[in-house]
Amino acid sequence: MEFVIVNYSPRVYPHRWPDQVAKRLFDVILCILALPFLIPILIVCAIAIRLDSPGPAFFIQERVGKDGQIFRMFKFRTMKHNLDDSFHRAFMKAFVKGQIGERYNGTGKNGKQSDPPSAFRRAFIESEAEEKKNGAQKTYKPFQDSQVTWVGRILRKTSLDELPQVWNVLRGEMSLVGPRPNVPWEVEAYEPWHCERLEVLPGITGLAQVKGRSSISFDAITEYDIEYIMQQSVAMDLKILWWTFSAVFSGAGAE
Repeated sequence: MEFVIVNYSPRVYPHRWPDQVAKRLFDVILCILALPFLIPILIVCAIAIRLDSPGPAFFIQERVGKDGQIFRMFKFRTMKHNLDDSFHRAFMKAFVKGQIGERYNGTGKNGKQSDPPSAFRRAFIESEAEEKKNGAQKTYKPFQDSQVTWVGRILRKTSLDELPQVWNVLRGEMSLVGPRPNVPWEVEAYEPWHCERLEVLPGITGLAQVKGRSSISFDAITEYDIEYIMQQSVAMDLKILWWTFSAVFSGAGAE
């Protein structure tokens, strides 16, 4: 069992063990009830991915879960196989550190001037021009559109690429609702207060995803995650799941 070592003082949140048991039962029961509907979708998606581009149907990556424990998270592969991930790593580290994610040429986190690294400036300018042309909401993407497969675009747009994480939920590594898990090298770039995201099981969806989707800074994501942790309940999970389905069907903020 591996862990990421983080330097912070955990906050004690007002959750009693019956609430955690209720949340776990909610996750397991809902996943089991959904399996007869999900299995055919999973099979169709896997076949489509294999027919569309060379490589495996699934993308398996180490992520950091509750209390810094590392687990293997499952997703459908949406990008071309064996790509160089150096740009992605640099982008996400800058995103977590607050160098990008609010405005590419203006205010960064805490109201300070924070231009993104030069490697990303051209991408932001071109992205903003494209979004203004199409009337779309500004998003921050750690990849180039040409790296995404044709089927991958559909899976990302509908969030079907996240469906295999139902297996992680059944294994007890994730919850249906919670903070989205980061990879270890992203967690290493955390500020101490970001680590509060690690006090609960990560989720397939979360409050940050339905409130901002792919258009807010990492600080804002963390603030939403902490808000969720403090107010966590089965009723709130139901609301977030409903908002998630609504956002998916409307295409709001999809990556």
